[in-house]
Amino acid sequence: MDLLPIFLGLVGLAMGSFVDALVWRLKNKKDFVADRSECESCHHKLGVKDLVPVISWLSLGGKCRYCGKKISTVSPVIELSMGALFVLSYFFWPLGFDQWQAVASFVIWLIYLVLLTALFVYDLRWMLLPDKLVFPLITLGLVDAGLRVSLMPGTNYIFYVLSGVTAIAGFYGLLYFFSKGKWVGFGDVKLSIFIGAVLGWQKAIMVLLFSNVIGFLYVVPGLALGKLNRKSRIPFGPFLIIAFFIAGLFGDIILNWYIYELLLVGV
Repeated sequence: MDLLPIFLGLVGLAMGSFVDALVWRLKNKKDFVADRSECESCHHKLGVKDLVPVISWLSLGGKCRYCGKKISTVSPVIELSMGALFVLSYFFWPLGFDQWQAVASFVIWLIYLVLLTALFVYDLRWMLLPDKLVFPLITLGLVDAGLRVSLMPGTNYIFYVLSGVTAIAGFYGLLYFFSKGKWVGFGDVKLSIFIGAVLGWQKAIMVLLFSNVIGFLYVVPGLALGKLNRKSRIPFGPFLIIAFFIAGLFGDIILNWYIYELLLVGV
């Protein structure tokens, strides 16, 4: 029996708890390494028994142990989502685990999931993609690109990174410039630099397409139901992050299917 998925699921749950704390500490300008977690309502410092992923929330009935105020369901949702993402990534990892570069890239991917989930939540709540999360992602992405290129004989690192960045960050950079920040934020442009560097130009274009489709599927029903209007501010980072996850894990499957369909049409 392969116990690694179980282990990864447990690690993912723990990382989900960390993401929740990380987002709160970033917003409140706390040291996310030295400062301890606390209740957002009464600010009581939380102990180990208060921080067990999902179980603590369930055992307390979704309320703070010390003040009795409700704890948002966002916390267990993040924890469960991270656990699921870690396990899903293991089963669908496109690079395999036969070479050390692929294993190292997988470890970096798990770090992506933690930082990107924090960005996802932060952008949804405050419509901002903090540089403290985006810049480490870009740095990791450049390292990861080297690992990925080493698994693709004949691929040039500089071309791989620059073509990927140009394909997506170039597009959003132009949108940002011509709209003066009204259509996309500069944080989206910086996040796109990371995406392009990691995935290369083909999957970067895939992210570009998918993120806009996801955005369309979010905005149109919102407009139809009156929950949004043409002046509503909509965080675009979450759409990019979802699209990155899809392209990063399933991009090769999608590309191979597309090429196969083209060949069929050609025949």
